[in-house]
Amino acid sequence: MDETLNELGAHIAESCGDAVLGWRLAYGELTVAVARAEIATVVAKLAADPKAGFVSIIDVCGADYPEREQRFDVVYHLLSPSRNLRVRLKVETDEMSPVPSITPVLPGANWFEREAYDLYGILFVGHPDLRRLLTDYGFEGHPLRKDFPLTGYVEVRYDDEQKRVVYEPVRLTQEFRDFDFLSPWEGTDYVLPGDEKAPQKAS
Repeated sequence: MDETLNELGAHIAESCGDAVLGWRLAYGELTVAVARAEIATVVAKLAADPKAGFVSIIDVCGADYPEREQRFDVVYHLLSPSRNLRVRLKVETDEMSPVPSITPVLPGANWFEREAYDLYGILFVGHPDLRRLLTDYGFEGHPLRKDFPLTGYVEVRYDDEQKRVVYEPVRLTQEFRDFDFLSPWEGTDYVLPGDEKAPQKAS
């Protein structure tokens, strides 16, 4: 299998030219890095090429690396039913740079791209209906970004008096605590709230 994937990686790099930034084989899986502007062209070539035959979209997802200038990876998993092979394509982008939609090439990518837009804020140019898919219409932010607060920005509840769903700023009923994860048998290096009243051991 590794030999077949190595041959496929070399073939993709040769046939797609400068659109392919590099490829590698790891853990029995082929990953191809693609220039952002060329992703739709590369997917179209892989679908039409009889040596590839990647006509089935398995998944499109995002990954967030906020420390990078191009903070997002858009990851595409394609299947070739005729050759029984899979390939992973990766594209790097940021919050403002749109990625060409592959939905006109593989219509099954439609909802996957909408999900990546909704949860990460990745923009897809040429998508026929790019709007939120999993969150509400009034939702603020993108919940799978690593800088999105765990509590969110608003909380939702049904108000029985108003007879409708209302959005309110998040209220934390308890302050966040700093946990030091020290052994409970050894004790802490500081006085816990409430323990200041206890008799102190003579030093």
